[in-house]
Amino acid sequence: MGSSTGLKNVWMSKYFNICLLAIVAFWFVGCAEKQLEEDAVKVPEYVMVVHGGAGVFDSGNMPEERRKAYYSAMEDALDIGESILKNGGRGLDAVTEVIIFLEDHPIFNAGRGSVFSNDGINELDASIMAGADLNAGAVGGVSTVRNPIVAARKVMEQSDHVFLTGRGAEQFAASVGCEIVDNSFFFNQERFDEMMRVRESVMKEKENNSDRGTVGVAVLDSHGNLYAGTSTGGMTNKRFGRIGDSPIIGAGTYADNKGVAVSCTGHGEFFIRYSVAHDLNALVKYRGMSLDSAANYIIHEKLAEAGGGGGLIAVDAKGNYSMPFNTFGMVRGVVKPGYRNTAIYD
Repeated sequence: MGSSTGLKNVWMSKYFNICLLAIVAFWFVGCAEKQLEEDAVKVPEYVMVVHGGAGVFDSGNMPEERRKAYYSAMEDALDIGESILKNGGRGLDAVTEVIIFLEDHPIFNAGRGSVFSNDGINELDASIMAGADLNAGAVGGVSTVRNPIVAARKVMEQSDHVFLTGRGAEQFAASVGCEIVDNSFFFNQERFDEMMRVRESVMKEKENNSDRGTVGVAVLDSHGNLYAGTSTGGMTNKRFGRIGDSPIIGAGTYADNKGVAVSCTGHGEFFIRYSVAHDLNALVKYRGMSLDSAANYIIHEKLAEAGGGGGLIAVDAKGNYSMPFNTFGMVRGVVKPGYRNTAIYD
């Protein structure tokens, strides 16, 4: 009888433990599901960050009219992107349309506002990337494509390549329907006079890096996908077919759904050497750093210590965004449901 009772007690004890473990397991699963639901609620439906270049935007010397023009252009850019995103549109379209607008605006160093090379012409670069599959496209040194960002997207979507340059890029752009114009379309008297001043200065034998007015966009859309794009006219008085970081995937542009979407602006040679865009993605994706911590580390420590001036805009899959810069200013803006902001200085 004692033996039977003992076996029964053992069985009951095991049954109790199993039930307890099951209850605990269900509790943990419930908590995990609740946390996932809370995390999902916290992620904004969409986030878009835009920049119009980082550089010598000295607050004491910028005319009020020009300052207002920058703010107005940023507001218009945010309107264009948000009208696409809030209606469930793809981030890829938002990036493209916003950069087309910025390329057509003469105040920015991209498209119609591009600076002049030492040869007295405009040579434009652009890139775009999709975070879902890491597909990307870029063009460099084009001088007859009205909107280089459109050509970059065509490279991504309608070719087996990532990066096309010069005459070949222009031939491809024409073959896929991009608008082709004479280089005089990009003529801007202010930019031309600036190039002439640089030529005549004591620095005339050196490339001038005072113009860092690249434009770019990074987006998280309602489908959970990240996209980024960048476009620029490069450096005033650049020579020898110089191409900076803007069209180089991993240097000036990067997008990865498991990491970040980022567009950079600044002294391109440093952004190329330090693979800034990919480095940011790696710090977030592999090191587990927060987006803001990683972005500020790269711009204010790693890049600044090397002597590289500039900034970046970025957004991650949770809707966090960051826009650090180590120059006088960076024209920038951000929009998400219920919030928007534009700025030039700190």
